[in-house]
Amino acid sequence: MTDQQELWNEETAQQYDTPGEGMFSSDVLGPTVQVLSELAGDGAAVEFAIGTGRVAVPLVEAGVPVSGIELSHAMIRRLRLKADAATIPVVQGDMAEAQVQGEFTLAYLVFNTIANLLTQEEQVRCFQNAARHLAPGGRFVIELWVPQLRSLPPGHGGTVEVSQPGYLLVDSYDVLRQHVTSHHVRFGPGLSDGRDARISRTPHRYIWPSELDLMARIAGFQLESRWADWDRSDFTAESRSHVSVYRLVHR
Repeated sequence: MTDQQELWNEETAQQYDTPGEGMFSSDVLGPTVQVLSELAGDGAAVEFAIGTGRVAVPLVEAGVPVSGIELSHAMIRRLRLKADAATIPVVQGDMAEAQVQGEFTLAYLVFNTIANLLTQEEQVRCFQNAARHLAPGGRFVIELWVPQLRSLPPGHGGTVEVSQPGYLLVDSYDVLRQHVTSHHVRFGPGLSDGRDARISRTPHRYIWPSELDLMARIAGFQLESRWADWDRSDFTAESRSHVSVYRLVHR
C-alpha cells in the first residue's frame, strides 16, 4: 500500500490532470461518457480507480449518479477540488477489495487501470468485487490496451511507444510474469537548462483479451460487446486497445 501511495502521489496526480487536453479533451470524453451513460440506463454507476474524476465528473453532469473507489489519497484530494463527497462519494481503498454502499447497474474501469493490479489473482478479485456491486444483469466495462509483443524486436525487451518533443515513453517487458514497466522520460527547457531529464516508472500486468474473458467468467460475467474504442468501431487483430462490456449473469 505504501509503495502504491508513493507511486500515485501529489506530483503524479497533478501531471495526470490536464483539463481540456489529452485524455481530458472533449473528443476523448464525449464518446466515453455517452457509452457509459447509455449502459447505466436509469441506474447508478461505480467507478473503480476513479482518480481525479476525469470520467466521473462529466458522467454526473450527464445525469448518472456516480460513486467511486480510489487507492490514492492524492487523487482523491484533487477530485475534491471538482466535486464534494455528496456529489461523488468515494471510498478510499484497493479496487479489488473496497466496497461502496448501494447497488449499481454499471461498474467501469477505464484507461488500462486494471493493469495496475500486478497479479492475476488480484485482477480476478477485481472482477469479483465488481460483481458484488452490481444488480442482476448489471454491466462491467473495462478499457484496456492490447499487449504489443509483436513489436518487440528479436533479442530486445522493450519498445518505444511515444516519442514527441519533451517526452519519451519506453515500455520494457517481462514476458514470464506478463509485466510491463512504463518508463516516462520528460526533458526539455522546463527542466533546468534543457539538458536534464526526469524519469518516472509505472508497473503493470498486461492481460490478453481471452484471459480477461476467462476472469470475467470466473466472477459470473459474460462478454456482451467488445469494440476497438468508445466509438464502437470493430475490434480486429490490429486493434491496439479495446472496450469490453461484460454482463453479470450469476454471482
